[in-house]
Amino acid sequence: MERVPVLKIGDILLVSIQVDMSDQTAVMLQEDLAERIVATGCHGVIIDITALDIVDSFVGRMLSTIASISKVLDAETVVVGMRPAVAITLVELGLSLNGIRTALNVERGMELIAAARADEWVMVDGDEDAETTATT
Repeated sequence: MERVPVLKIGDILLVSIQVDMSDQTAVMLQEDLAERIVATGCHGVIIDITALDIVDSFVGRMLSTIASISKVLDAETVVVGMRPAVAITLVELGLSLNGIRTALNVERGMELIAAARADEWVMVDGDEDAETTATT
């Protein structure tokens, strides 16, 4: 059984799915990602599905579950590289992929994560000097 590699780039975990996703591989990926998010303190997860020709309902739900787990662990999830046929299939299956942001490629996915993190920081009026604090 193959494991999907998880690479760390800055504070982002990059997952490039290059194998057919069996149910067991998908479950292992969920567990591996959750452990890596906690171990590294990363704030973003990019899942590249460019190599996937088919995404069935189980893999679609797995992507949604990964996004939910990541969010609870303070990491944004972006799925990149979705082929038009995969998007059409997901819509036909009625899978909305709640909680998952999408981008056309890895670069745009990284930009989305950076923008999401920047949106969490707000200026708080205080003394003469404004402080920057995280809103969570």
